[in-house]
Amino acid sequence: MAAAKKPLANRRCAVTGRTVRYGNAVSHSNRKTRRRFEPNLHVKRFWLPEEKRWVTLRVSARGLKTIAKRGLSAVLAGLRRKGEKY
Repeated sequence: MAAAKKPLANRRCAVTGRTVRYGNAVSHSNRKTRRRFEPNLHVKRFWLPEEKRWVTLRVSARGLKTIAKRGLSAVLAGLRRKGEKY
């Protein structure tokens, strides 16, 4: 029986745009096989006090740091300027 494949959901950070990258897994004998480097994604709910509602985002660890630094309102304003709905 073949190994179960992961679902083909969009593995992309909503804030930074980080996505899956591809490279080689290199063994001790220097044999190279293809592998995936996946972003460190988390589904996180944020309270947006201006709109008095929760916003659910799929963000990477770097995206969480960006929200902590710039603020949720500024990050969401940038996403809305790009045409994304949140």
